[in-house]
Amino acid sequence: MKYRVLAFLLAVLSIAGCKNDKKGNLLPNVSGKAGEVLVAIEREQWEGNLGVAIRDVLAADTPYLAQREPLFALSNVPPGSFTNMFKMHRNLLLVNINPQNQTTGVVYKSNVWAQPQAVVQINAYDEDGALEMFEHDCMLISEFFEQAERDRVVANAKLYEERALQDPVASVTGGILHFPSGYRCRKVTDNFVWIADEKQYTNQTVLIYRYPAEGEDVFQLQNIISKRNQIMKDNVPGMFDGSYMTTSTAQEPTCRSMSYKGRAFMETRGFWEVHGDFMGGPFVSHSFYSPDGKDIIVLEAFVYAPRYDKRQYLRQVESLLYSFEWKKDEK
Repeated sequence: MKYRVLAFLLAVLSIAGCKNDKKGNLLPNVSGKAGEVLVAIEREQWEGNLGVAIRDVLAADTPYLAQREPLFALSNVPPGSFTNMFKMHRNLLLVNINPQNQTTGVVYKSNVWAQPQAVVQINAYDEDGALEMFEHDCMLISEFFEQAERDRVVANAKLYEERALQDPVASVTGGILHFPSGYRCRKVTDNFVWIADEKQYTNQTVLIYRYPAEGEDVFQLQNIISKRNQIMKDNVPGMFDGSYMTTSTAQEPTCRSMSYKGRAFMETRGFWEVHGDFMGGPFVSHSFYSPDGKDIIVLEAFVYAPRYDKRQYLRQVESLLYSFEWKKDEK
């Protein structure tokens, strides 16, 4: 049930993110680092049950990373000190607790004081009411900030796009992905594309592939992983003879049904590893039907960064999957 709810929330967020665009063109750029959320809240509330609940959700461990890394880096400031400097932050959670509030509820806004900015405001009469609102909306609040981070990555990719990468993706999927400068095409076949940004100590990769939609349970986890393992074995060799990428069994992957901008897909998360070697890392994929329903198209992002924390590397490359769009017929 919660996955169906999340699919609906993603659709809502894709609409909410379009608000205030005209105003945003006149605003300064946001401040703060990627993955940061500034919480404007009184000190006693931050140290009480409300603050604990906020940290439990927004600073929870990012799933499927080898090291413990929070979803977001949180900082807080009392509302009385929430000056113009803080108003420029990229992600803001404003807690407005006042018995004189005319209305209560959770409000989602974009580009209020800067651009591209995501702002969530909780208006409540008292701390108990604010806690109840946050607990009710916590999944949507987290996803609102997450989607804002993705949208910034996609906007940057479109601004500095390697447009030559559109053609190999279109040849396999009938659609395009937007890749920023630095990404290069490593392999193209009739049903497989390998595009990566490879640096000395980091590797951010997107794999695009398709296979026939056979059977009634094409989106069951077991079938998704089985197809993935076969395609990885055939197309992604390791450094040594006989080595190849596969899905790690150390931790069971997970699936959830999602929808974004009208495109329904199955999101799969897990760990990849190299059979015959000691390499590994996190991956996330989107699986969905081709327009004619005959094939399953998979967009997969993975990271290899053994020397570094991986949350931001994975967030960056995963965000590119959300840039997918069906290619428009050229007239």
